[in-house]
Amino acid sequence: MFLGVVHRLDRPTSGALVFARTSKGLTRLNEQFRERNTKKTYWAIVEKEPKEKTGTLVHFLKKNEKQNKSYASLEETPGSKRASLEYKLIDKSDKYFLLEVELHTGRHHQIRSQLSTIGCIIKGDVKYGAKRSNPDGSISLHARYLEINHPTTKELIKITAPVPNEPIWKFFEERN
Repeated sequence: MFLGVVHRLDRPTSGALVFARTSKGLTRLNEQFRERNTKKTYWAIVEKEPKEKTGTLVHFLKKNEKQNKSYASLEETPGSKRASLEYKLIDKSDKYFLLEVELHTGRHHQIRSQLSTIGCIIKGDVKYGAKRSNPDGSISLHARYLEINHPTTKELIKITAPVPNEPIWKFFEERN
């Protein structure tokens, strides 16, 4: 049986992931992602409230292969790639803040790098400056919602991934 990975998530991230059952389906779905004919929405639990409740972040990301990390800059540098996302503060607890993030581009560690650059470090993401790791090694970044067109029928498919079974995620899910 054929099973093709259409897109990826960073290893410590949870959420929706799409696989194709045929090579033709994989080709068509890859084209949707490449042409940005999909909608991907993430939830991120961050340690600090953003200065603005909503915003668009545009940076130039440069990947450091040795560190497996991307660095964000406001200025384009040789080897960097433009990265853009929108975020919205949708809830808060006594210690954390829930952001909804919509990607415009899909760069290496984009959400992690861009949010840390504005001081909104993702809970548990030690690589990008979190105070401590999550007990299970995950980071609090979740691919919450995905919209794609079925590769054969063209029917709009809407996927909402359940949040991890952890108290902070359940707290935010119940309120949103």
